Amino acid sequence: MKATQALHDLGQSLWLDNITRGLLTSGTLKRYIDELSVTGLTSNPTIFDQAIKKTDFYTDAIRRKIGEGKSGEDLFFELALEDLTQAADLFRGVHDSTGGVDGWVSLEVSPLLAYDTSSTVKEAKDLHARAKRPNLYIKIPGTREGLPAIEEAIFSGVHVNVTLLFSREQYVAAADAYMKGIERRIAAGLDPKISSVASVFISRWDKAVMGKTPEDLRAKLGIAIAQRTYKAYRDLLESPRWKKLAAAGARPQRLLWASTGTKDPQASDTLYIEALASPNTVNTMPEETLLAFAEHGKVGKALPAGGGDAEAMLSKFTQAGVDIVKLAADLQSEGAKAFVQSWNELLAVIDSQCTKLKKAG
Repeated sequence: MKATQALHDLGQSLWLDNITRGLLTSGTLKRYIDELSVTGLTSNPTIFDQAIKKTDFYTDAIRRKIGEGKSGEDLFFELALEDLTQAADLFRGVHDSTGGVDGWVSLEVSPLLAYDTSSTVKEAKDLHARAKRPNLYIKIPGTREGLPAIEEAIFSGVHVNVTLLFSREQYVAAADAYMKGIERRIAAGLDPKISSVASVFISRWDKAVMGKTPEDLRAKLGIAIAQRTYKAYRDLLESPRWKKLAAAGARPQRLLWASTGTKDPQASDTLYIEALASPNTVNTMPEETLLAFAEHGKVGKALPAGGGDAEAMLSKFTQAGVDIVKLAADLQSEGAKAFVQSWNELLAVIDSQCTKLKKAG
């Protein structure tokens, strides 16, 4: 049995952290679904920036949209929706067969809105309506300003992938926003079956402290953070508040492990896939990591529901001078800035291509 199938059988969803038009037109994504147990995918500005910059798959589409008077963000979202609705259709069978639990694709709102609640809600509703697919998540960052936008989007019936979470506390705040949105729907007599995932970024923790802590702690911070967060996730699902919502028909907001490509050259290329095996969660992985895991990965024990040795390990990092609370805040802030940079680079690439195509006639 392939490692990807074994992980799927354990109860974890394998999603691809990538989308390009080439993946769709070549049949590669379909092959990953059929052969590697891939049941969803995620996207972000960096992924689209690289796809448009480094391939010519989008040239004809951009030319057509120029002719329609499109430019900038509007042109980009049309390109992204074309890709993601095709991908959503490929995953529709999974979505239907799992009762809407799996088979999702994700599209992010403009990162420029990360600290603008009302504009985030407006754009989330607009993208959700334009997609016309039941299995499309709108990604909203779990920043302080993003939390009320998450609540409002859920209340409005928009399925949300909460992104840019780095700690237990940030996850719990995102879960609270999700539950508030569901509670408001129930109070208003609306269907509580609105789906969400909470995306916790892992590898960036280890990258941030690389070379700054004792060697025996190398590549262990991200996993400890994940263990601590997983305990909070399991505790929440056993809480009276959640059980009340579940009894009313609400779906759990699943925990999603993001940033699971190994950034430490001395660590295993499947480190975070093997360490974060856990039922009723999602692991969204870069294509390179997916292929490595399919080739030589192993599925061992699942994450312990009680957090394992997370607190003892985190204490070692504290003793080594790592301020975990501050680092979590810094990583979220840096993540938001990085997405803005990628977004601006993406729009610059689109503008450059538009200019070139206009000159070429």
